[in-house]
Amino acid sequence: MVTSSLSRPTLVLNRNWQPVGIVPVSRALIKVWNESAHIVDPENYATYTWHDWAELDPEHDEPCIVTNHSRLRVPEIVTLTSYDRIPKRTVAFSRRNLFRRDKFTCQYCSKQPGSAELTIDHVLPRSRGGVSSWDNCVLACINCNKRKADKTPKEAHMPLLAEPVRPPWKPIYASFGKRIDSWSKFMSEAYWNVELEE
Repeated sequence: MVTSSLSRPTLVLNRNWQPVGIVPVSRALIKVWNESAHIVDPENYATYTWHDWAELDPEHDEPCIVTNHSRLRVPEIVTLTSYDRIPKRTVAFSRRNLFRRDKFTCQYCSKQPGSAELTIDHVLPRSRGGVSSWDNCVLACINCNKRKADKTPKEAHMPLLAEPVRPPWKPIYASFGKRIDSWSKFMSEAYWNVELEE
């Protein structure tokens, strides 16, 4: 129970309360302990130091960290005390991130058959020198992938829904796939334009 609570995701806000990342609870608590961050209560936007947070009793069904001497509420959001910039980040090219970018949607027919029925298609086929990259890979359902075969979209008369590009970094591309409802108070829906499949 302690391990799973410590590995839950925590949203990190900069000093101006803009989202800058997602870290495990364990790392967030270290930042709070070192006084480089404060915990944010999403219900009333109050901020807490380590000592203040440790004084709060967890609700009966609330995730918490249990030690021999106490029960500590699991923070969902922390705000940094001095960092006010937004880091420039790039999204790593990976199967998971490609599914997120394309919203689990075939980029040829716009169907959403589920991840098991989606494949990664190379716009310029590998047999013709195409590489695995953000601007050459898209999601395609099995039927569209078979139909396109080793042709380009133009040759197959199968236009793409959108030009494939590297997506801008958003917290959704962090390694944690779990969405915490309270985060929506600090992010516009643009950050959450992808529904993750568990």
